[in-house]
Amino acid sequence: MHNLKEIRKDFENFKKALKKRSVDIDLNNLEKLDKQNRECILKRETLEKEKKDISKLKDKSLFDRSKKISQSIEEIIGKQKKIKDDLEKILFNLPNIPHKDVPIGKDENDNVEIERFGQIPNFDFKAKSHYELGEKLGMLDFDLATKTTGSRFVFVKDKLALLERAISNFMLDTHVSKNGYQEISPPLLASENSMFGTGQLPKFENDQFEVKLDDGSNRKFLIPTAEVILTNIVKDQILNEKDLPLRFVASTPCFRKEAGSYGKDTKGMIRQHQFYKVELVSIVDQSKCLDELERMTNCATDILDLLNLPYRKMILCSGDMGFSSEKTYDIEVWLPSENKFREISSCSSCSTFQSVRMKTRYKNQKKEIIYAGTLNGSGLAVGRTLIAILENYQQIDGSITIPKVLRPYMNNLEKISLK
Repeated sequence: MHNLKEIRKDFENFKKALKKRSVDIDLNNLEKLDKQNRECILKRETLEKEKKDISKLKDKSLFDRSKKISQSIEEIIGKQKKIKDDLEKILFNLPNIPHKDVPIGKDENDNVEIERFGQIPNFDFKAKSHYELGEKLGMLDFDLATKTTGSRFVFVKDKLALLERAISNFMLDTHVSKNGYQEISPPLLASENSMFGTGQLPKFENDQFEVKLDDGSNRKFLIPTAEVILTNIVKDQILNEKDLPLRFVASTPCFRKEAGSYGKDTKGMIRQHQFYKVELVSIVDQSKCLDELERMTNCATDILDLLNLPYRKMILCSGDMGFSSEKTYDIEVWLPSENKFREISSCSSCSTFQSVRMKTRYKNQKKEIIYAGTLNGSGLAVGRTLIAILENYQQIDGSITIPKVLRPYMNNLEKISLK
């Protein structure tokens, strides 16, 4: 979230910077409301001083005047509350400002490819899709999931379920042992306040699965990503600079309605309501965000290198970045059946945007208390990694060769074949 005091210092430059995000928000109204709010504060403080002065005089003839002042103060407080509510509605829905390194653009068509890695497989047969391969193996069942639950769910069975678990465990082991992340097994429910802290609420409420509890407690949501819980570990805290960076990793199911994606990727596992993801989160000195972003992205791409999967690295344009992000790299893996790259990870620096919402600060060497920097990234999406392995390691007979680094996690199985 943006600090209104900082916006006020240079409204025009803030408008120009936010315009790069291609959002339709009336910032003139924000400026007007801010002015009205400050006018209310000044009027209230003036009246409060007058009332205080009257009380010191102890003059009964001024009693009516004091009473009218009290009424005026109450009216101003009521008016100011409405103005502040309107101000917050705008502020809560303003995305982060893009970093100067970010290319300006409207949507995914303006994203910029940085580099490609790995060798795209050259099959001497027509590549099958992951869902064709999985259904032929009898290990992906979309029809059963539709009967038991609904569309955009799947049963993953037998050796593919083992492969899915192996992928997750391999990623966790790599990020903990090699990359220095602390493993967390977090709750899968997030409070409304936690969802607000990382930017899922209020703007993206329609994408969330809310859980209705009988005890009438605060609203709870199934996590759309472990980022929500992991980042909120430091909510409402003043950290010590010497403890930074904090790096967390978790492998969890994630839940999204995909409200804005009807008709997209309806076949297969690309876009589901429930999926597994290994999530990376860093809490850092705010001046080290961009260095940490490079490190985090390298941790994610290292997984693909070890799996020997071809991919490319993209920098997202200003109009395609996530709400809380100042700079984002997408990693896209090659899918032979589609003859194109598809997103498998998104790594973002959020600068202090989330920490302002969460009230997460740290004390620096000058003993100043300042907001921390936060970052998050997929390290990687487990389901999409499963898809990529199925498609890139497929054989002409429909069997799947298991990547060497995963075999120790699969009882040294080398291939998944038809029963």
